[in-house]
Amino acid sequence: LHPIPSPGCRLQKGVCLDTATRSGCRKGCVCKSAPSPSCRRGVSVSLVPPLAAERVVCVSLVPPVAAERGVSVSLVPPLAAERVVSVSLVPPLAAERGVSVLMETGQPSPDSSSEECTVLEAPLGKRLTCPIHTNKTVLYCSRCEVCVCEECLLEEHTDHTAVPISEALETHRNGLQERLVAAQNRLPQISEALISVREILHQLTNQRASIEEDIHVSFEELHKTLDIRKSVLLMELEVTYGLKQKVLQSQLETLLHGQEGIIYTCTQTEEALNGEACTANLQAERGLGERLGELASQGLPFQPEENDQLDLLMETEGLRRSIHNMGTIVTTSAVASQSEASGSGLEQCIVGLPACVTITTRDKAGGPCRSGNAILSAEVCTPDGSVADGELLDHKNGTYDFIYTVNKEGEFSLAVRLYDQHIKGSPYRLRVTRSTDPEGAKRRGKSPGSGSKKKGSRRTGSALGTPRRRENPIEDDLIFRIGTKGRNKGEFTNLQGVAASSTGRILIADSNNQCVQIFSNEGEFKSRFGVRGRSPGQLQRPTGVAVHPNGDIIIADYDNKWVSIFSSEGKYKAKLGSGRLMGPKGVSVDKNGHVIVVDNKACTVFIFQPTGKLVTKFGSRGNGDKQFAGPHFAAVNNSNEIIVTDFHNHSVKVFTPEGELLLKFGSNGEGNGQFNAPTGVAVDINGNIIVADWGNSRIQVFDGSGSFLSYINTSADPLYGPQGLALTSDGHVVVADSGNHCFKVYRYLQ
Repeated sequence: LHPIPSPGCRLQKGVCLDTATRSGCRKGCVCKSAPSPSCRRGVSVSLVPPLAAERVVCVSLVPPVAAERGVSVSLVPPLAAERVVSVSLVPPLAAERGVSVLMETGQPSPDSSSEECTVLEAPLGKRLTCPIHTNKTVLYCSRCEVCVCEECLLEEHTDHTAVPISEALETHRNGLQERLVAAQNRLPQISEALISVREILHQLTNQRASIEEDIHVSFEELHKTLDIRKSVLLMELEVTYGLKQKVLQSQLETLLHGQEGIIYTCTQTEEALNGEACTANLQAERGLGERLGELASQGLPFQPEENDQLDLLMETEGLRRSIHNMGTIVTTSAVASQSEASGSGLEQCIVGLPACVTITTRDKAGGPCRSGNAILSAEVCTPDGSVADGELLDHKNGTYDFIYTVNKEGEFSLAVRLYDQHIKGSPYRLRVTRSTDPEGAKRRGKSPGSGSKKKGSRRTGSALGTPRRRENPIEDDLIFRIGTKGRNKGEFTNLQGVAASSTGRILIADSNNQCVQIFSNEGEFKSRFGVRGRSPGQLQRPTGVAVHPNGDIIIADYDNKWVSIFSSEGKYKAKLGSGRLMGPKGVSVDKNGHVIVVDNKACTVFIFQPTGKLVTKFGSRGNGDKQFAGPHFAAVNNSNEIIVTDFHNHSVKVFTPEGELLLKFGSNGEGNGQFNAPTGVAVDINGNIIVADWGNSRIQVFDGSGSFLSYINTSADPLYGPQGLALTSDGHVVVADSGNHCFKVYRYLQ
């Protein structure tokens, strides 16, 4: 194109500076300008002067295709040009916004030299100039994100902020560096999240396999039960048929015999009548007449002595409905990061009074969950780690209540975990104060546990399971204590259940360490076993422990909602109660070898065969004599009667193996025979009942009828929140002193 300037056109060294559209420039120049096909924002301008021009500059403003915003400028002269400069302003591909400027020399004329420069590295003696306005310093318009000069600022970029191109580049690089650091900082979080998600996925897969096995086992048991019932019904049918058939067959034979007798006699009589009458036949005919008379008067069973009814009554419709609805795959979409707690129990707590916290579970989007059965745990802990007891209530609508009681004032923390993750805001800080009510301020002065909580009875226990003998001059029944807070052998964190074997072993359910520790009757550490997890053979929160007569170790797992059975060496064998139990706390074994499970959440006592088959169950939530409110532990006496501690009803109840209530004793209080939340229980060979009184921090002894007998003296080294309790094979009492992170062995005179 050869632009022909109009009379008013501005020319500078043969170059038309007034570019416009195809129809011509504003002052009549015949020139051509149009955007390049790949240009998003810009104008491609080609200006070629006639041959007489002193200097020709060809300008092309085209951003590269990949650039988000930018300008590509190429300056190419004809052969007669003294110097050619090509400028390319292209943002880097990876940059969100920015400008990369590269100035390269084109093919020079014979008398020119080839040079390269950037914005920050111009040739010595050369200064960077505007590609549009000659000899103008290059700046950068922050608003338009293009390169400009001072003259550009006076024209198209009026009132725009412009900075040196080097400063723009530095700002851009600093921004990139900040974003790089921010992105790199996310990598550890992503790694942790990957580990967590993979672990949950692994546990989910294991749980699926476990549930699948449970389904197969359950339906195989149903098939066996149906087959047994089928055989019983067929047998009953044969027996019933045989009895009825025998009666009818006997009647049939009697009638046939009578029929034959009559026919025979009648035939003889007819023959006699058809013969000649003579004196010789008179005697025979007289005999026939007597026989006919007897037959005619013979009493025969003409009416059926049995009926033909054999019906089958099968209530199959109800059974079909039950089978159709049998079993449910329970789950929830609740996540810990969105779930939260509320209620008065987070705001005000009074010593000795129940406090309530409501937990609302939510899904990943923050929406409320509408179903229950989430794996939730809550603990109230002092700064040194001791744990107050409490009860979780599932309302089956996505909300839960945690009811707890703290028996001393001070600073506490409430940890609420959903699927082992703290919920939003957890752990919460609690301030527990004494009531201003004078009745609530009375000291617990008369029981052996009195004053122990005020004094702060946590004391340094022995390390590594070495017994610590009593050295306190105050006389009491303590023989030795084992333990301190920790995770090593002989150390505990919230120990719960206790069992004693006939072979001289003491077993401790170390709840928060997810293991069982075993000691000799003398307190020597022997072994421990248990791996944390939610798969069969793993322990999540062991709370109860018992020893079967065959030597197996039975463990109630509160959070896994089942009972695990291990060999005496700690090798996993089986589990029972999965799908039935909601929160097993205590466990025991009766004289028949049945496993007795106290379900704290369901407020029910379950009795299983060691194979897992349910024998019976009894109890429900409530305050009635046959009901429970957070039952804890159970023991069995010589009559095979089941003794259960009813925590929130402050009583002890005795039942038959079938679940019939025999005896109830105890009430809420601090006097002899009263309780403030009973926990552990054991029975001696004389039938006396030994009970751990959690809230009063003492151990009481009752006879078999529930009458108070005595205390075990614990004054020298006071208890703090005793839990499980058992009688050792050498006749001593062992108790889990949960608040002091140890177990203690006391003398006991039977």
